[in-house]
Amino acid sequence: MPAATKAAQVRLNEVTHSYRRVMLDNPPLNLIGPEFVLQIREIVTALENDDRVKVVVFESAVDGVFLNHSDFLANFQDLTSIPQGPTGLEAWPDVLVRLTRAPLVSIALIRGRATGNGSELALACDMSFASRENALLSHFEVGVGVVPGGGPMARLPRVMGRGRALEVLLSAEDIGAADAERLGYVNRALPDAELDGFVDALATRIAAFDKWAIANTKRLVNEASLPPDVEIRAGWDACMNSVNRPAARQKIKALLEQGLQQPGDAENRLGFYVGQLGLEGQG
Repeated sequence: MPAATKAAQVRLNEVTHSYRRVMLDNPPLNLIGPEFVLQIREIVTALENDDRVKVVVFESAVDGVFLNHSDFLANFQDLTSIPQGPTGLEAWPDVLVRLTRAPLVSIALIRGRATGNGSELALACDMSFASRENALLSHFEVGVGVVPGGGPMARLPRVMGRGRALEVLLSAEDIGAADAERLGYVNRALPDAELDGFVDALATRIAAFDKWAIANTKRLVNEASLPPDVEIRAGWDACMNSVNRPAARQKIKALLEQGLQQPGDAENRLGFYVGQLGLEGQG
């Protein structure tokens, strides 16, 4: 019998020959595991190799979640055993760096939770637009004794300043779209009813322009603003070294027991639950 086809957790859809949309679809919570990383890597490679593409929009097919944190119940070695990518970075940060450098415009359409890896994808995109009513962004990792791995320590200070970056990373708190806009975390927070139309109109407009001009403008902005790969690598190494610390394992286990990675309150109010872990640790 032929091997079963693995479900598509990431899908690439063509709007026009120059405009693509990537659908993030790993229900019920859009968690990131090794298979997701492999699939999104294939899609980024396809985008890099298609000279027609000028714009790509990342969006979610899962209600309530843009893209979520790592799957803590997945086999950790399945992720770390994925070969390094063309940048020489490990698989997940390689995907993010290649997306940021690609000669096309990437836009995150954020409706629902963008936590951990989801925030990292949004930061790797060239622009991000969030639903004012229905978007949350966060890095909860420090709250469970882990260092984020996909480059937010390198990217956030460059987009919002050192103090605000530390507020986001060290508070481990959920940040609504209006505050995310104020901090510079996203380009704009838009009323939910206007979000899709705005992003589609912007993507369509950019896709009508000359690719050479788009790619070279982005390249020069990148040269002025992007962190070097060594900073991304340092964050990944710190993350990998932190996830197996006893303190981290204990806190992650406690969150899993309270409903992490299951639809419900622990995922909906992750910042609150992480904060409660911190208070318990003071006893």
